[in-house]
Amino acid sequence: MSGRKGGGDERGPWPAPLGAPSMPALPAWADEDTPVFVISVAAQIAGMHAQTLRSYDRIGLVSPGRASGGGRRYSVRDIAVLREVQRLSQEDGVNLAGIKRIIELEREVGALTDRLAEVTEELARWRTAAEQAPSRADRLPARRTQSVVVWQPGPRHRHE
Repeated sequence: MSGRKGGGDERGPWPAPLGAPSMPALPAWADEDTPVFVISVAAQIAGMHAQTLRSYDRIGLVSPGRASGGGRRYSVRDIAVLREVQRLSQEDGVNLAGIKRIIELEREVGALTDRLAEVTEELARWRTAAEQAPSRADRLPARRTQSVVVWQPGPRHRHE
């Protein structure tokens, strides 16, 4: 549910609800974040009513993309989230406010995981560069700024 790629099969990271059709094949130019499904198709794939999807959009649970005419377009990731909303609601008894918070936290964890991976890769590059550097001066980058810091003493306080 984060902005991350992967994490599941072509239907997303969660299984389809019982009786829900499997995810149709995407066009070659689309990925799991490309909004391609109209609301009726998304509702059918998610095993829900289109009005439920409209309600979820209104409360911010799942916010699909919009076509130029304003119609909702759902991505594979959106449909995976819809399926998870249904599972949390029906199987675990979580209310919509709780589900919204769970989705927000999962997105945040995904973003933090992505950032951690970036920082870890950057650290590995720095370590490799430090091991290959002939002197300490070459190990750290010089930051060049045109900032000037002026220190001015504040008023003196006497403690008697």
